[in-house]
Amino acid sequence: MDKCVLIKPNLSFKDDIQDFRKEMLDANSSMDGTGPLYRIDNIEEWLNFNQRCENEETVPENWVTCEQYIYVRETDKKIVGMIQFRHYFNEFLEKYGGHIGYSVRPGERRKGYAKMMLADCLDICKLYGLEKVLVTCIQGNEGSKGTILANGGVYESTIYCEPDDVYLERYWIHI
Repeated sequence: MDKCVLIKPNLSFKDDIQDFRKEMLDANSSMDGTGPLYRIDNIEEWLNFNQRCENEETVPENWVTCEQYIYVRETDKKIVGMIQFRHYFNEFLEKYGGHIGYSVRPGERRKGYAKMMLADCLDICKLYGLEKVLVTCIQGNEGSKGTILANGGVYESTIYCEPDDVYLERYWIHI
């Protein structure tokens, strides 16, 4: 498996971010861990949104401070996934979203990238000062469940998320 690195997205990745977005939308994939990328087709606007989210004074209403990352394969500089680390919870995240959301582009799934990406993000969470993180996945998403379990996830409960009409499994990972 090729080595990848977490990078905060920037304009040098504009075309690949657009390609990632298109691939996800074409596959009708949930875009967890990408912030509002599903509804923002202007990449500069999305990058600006991400920067605003990093600062307590500029974080948009109903959001929490967070860090957006792209997971870039070193051999070809292609984005294989995206992951978002939320520093703390609002009411929605505490129930449904957790500290971390992530997605792997459809053409790169089932190669172990999600497992590595989550592990690398957990290192960032630890540096930030967290001792445990909440990660959720849709019930029946065996790939995401396996990723969480492979990173030490301990099942807590399954809850119904009315806004998305799905059941979510909640896992805690001690870091």
